[in-house]
Amino acid sequence: MSERSGRFASLEEPQKRGQAAEAIVKSEFVSCGIPVLVPAYDNEPYDIVADIDDDFYRIQIKTAFEATTNGAVRFRTRSTRTKSSRYEREGYEGSVDLFAVYAPVCDETYLVPIEDAGKTQMTIRYERSKNNNVKDINWHEEYLFDEVLASLGSNPTT
Repeated sequence: MSERSGRFASLEEPQKRGQAAEAIVKSEFVSCGIPVLVPAYDNEPYDIVADIDDDFYRIQIKTAFEATTNGAVRFRTRSTRTKSSRYEREGYEGSVDLFAVYAPVCDETYLVPIEDAGKTQMTIRYERSKNNNVKDINWHEEYLFDEVLASLGSNPTT
């Protein structure tokens, strides 16, 4: 476990973990020379907007947790809000372009296009499974921050 992952794991409150994930993702963009815009209010479906080669991308930041299978992380691809006495869940289709996902278990940051994400959650595998299944797997190499950023047309300076 990296030092950053260890500090992240020591945060007990979900809100603080969310704030830390947002700061980590923002720093990834800024260290690549990409401007990051933050909405003035907290009621937008996206957390940030990145200006990548003069194209604006609406980005929802998520924290991945260790999946029930070893060697994989999972994150939720819909929001849950409390309304009166019930929960309201909705997806991000049409509201965001990318998920930026911080996975503290492997200290990696991923960029996932909304069209690649599942309706409720997505699993990203960073190690081969014990049964060696390779079919329909979202491999972490496909979603690593720098790799996806390069495919969006940016030339990271890192």
